[in-house]
Amino acid sequence: MSKLHVGIDVSLRSHHVQFMDGRGQDLASFNVHNDQPGADTLIRKVLETTTAKHMDSVVIGMEATSNLGWHLAHYLQQQFDGYRPNLETDIHVLNARKVARFKKGYDTLPKNDRIDAWVIADHLRFGRLPQAMTDSVQFEALQRLTRTRFHLVQSITGDKTFFLNQLFLKFSGLRQDNPFSDSFGATSLAVNQELEPEQIVQMPLQELIDFLTDRSNNRFENPEETAKELQKVARNSFRLDKVMKDPVNLSLSVTLSVIQHMESEVKKLDKAIAKLMKAIPNTLESVQGIGPVYAAGLLAEIGDIKRFNNHSALAKYAGLVWNQYQSGEYEADETSCMRTGNKYLRYYLIQAADKVRRYDSEYAAFYQKKHDEALKHKHKRALVLTARKLVRLVFTLLTTNQLYTPPERRG
Repeated sequence: MSKLHVGIDVSLRSHHVQFMDGRGQDLASFNVHNDQPGADTLIRKVLETTTAKHMDSVVIGMEATSNLGWHLAHYLQQQFDGYRPNLETDIHVLNARKVARFKKGYDTLPKNDRIDAWVIADHLRFGRLPQAMTDSVQFEALQRLTRTRFHLVQSITGDKTFFLNQLFLKFSGLRQDNPFSDSFGATSLAVNQELEPEQIVQMPLQELIDFLTDRSNNRFENPEETAKELQKVARNSFRLDKVMKDPVNLSLSVTLSVIQHMESEVKKLDKAIAKLMKAIPNTLESVQGIGPVYAAGLLAEIGDIKRFNNHSALAKYAGLVWNQYQSGEYEADETSCMRTGNKYLRYYLIQAADKVRRYDSEYAAFYQKKHDEALKHKHKRALVLTARKLVRLVFTLLTTNQLYTPPERRG
């Protein structure tokens, strides 16, 4: 079988294209605009070359560079069947890091768009490629929502860290020994926004108890003890210079407003995701702890489960695999998780694992076992290993399309 290998270096305004045959011979190198006429030009040149060279298949590759190649990849996939149905066409979206590593094998190559397209074409020629694109618009529509949610959640996490750093300036003791279980709970935020450390120290105890009882809707079991602890923390805290007070308070107020707004937007996304998931039958939600949002995050990134031969392939795609460190007779007991793979899928697997372990006795026991075995980073390591275990279940449920049976119901 004679193949045409097409490497495309994508960019905002134009793409550089490299044609290469199976022996590594350069056949053509040119630019096309990043628009529909440019894509039509590329298709025409592919058809002309495959016809002239009597080629019966074409392999197209481009890096996953933001969304700059999204339209091109999908347009090519849709159009080729109509132009020449007997021409076997595979389109691969490549990991930029893997392409960069492949390029390191050529130590004399310069860095420019033409060379990058040539490297992609040569990479296609050597094989060992990810799964080719499939028609998965439904999953990609879901992906827009789940990836946007991921982005917002990551931003919220970063802003909360920033908020807590600012809080240390205003109320250092509250940042160190917060008597409230949640730094972003209603009572803790009320203390941050309405009181200064000096006020807390000077307030009569009963007045502070009444304040905490009111702001917490009377949820404290022992409000007097909490009030005393809060006054102790306030007495031990550093005092902020008067010039700094207003700027720090404004910084805290603005940051909190942004956090709360983003959290409300996440709730909107969750509702939209749940609505879209009603039209996508799946068995993942039969696992207690995996609701529509986490199921959507998994399905959006996995797509057609037939792309993966087994659960190990799915775990590798998610980046839930570990490096081996072995030399001679020595082999390390603890190794690091590979920093590659689909970060979105890995995130939703880990989040789902954290929920499932709270409801499922089998996963709870597994988590606890790994937590006890870990020498450091106990929770993080145990949770990632639990997520790896969950990969097997996800693969099985999607492959068999059967509902999950929890441990207590198994015969």
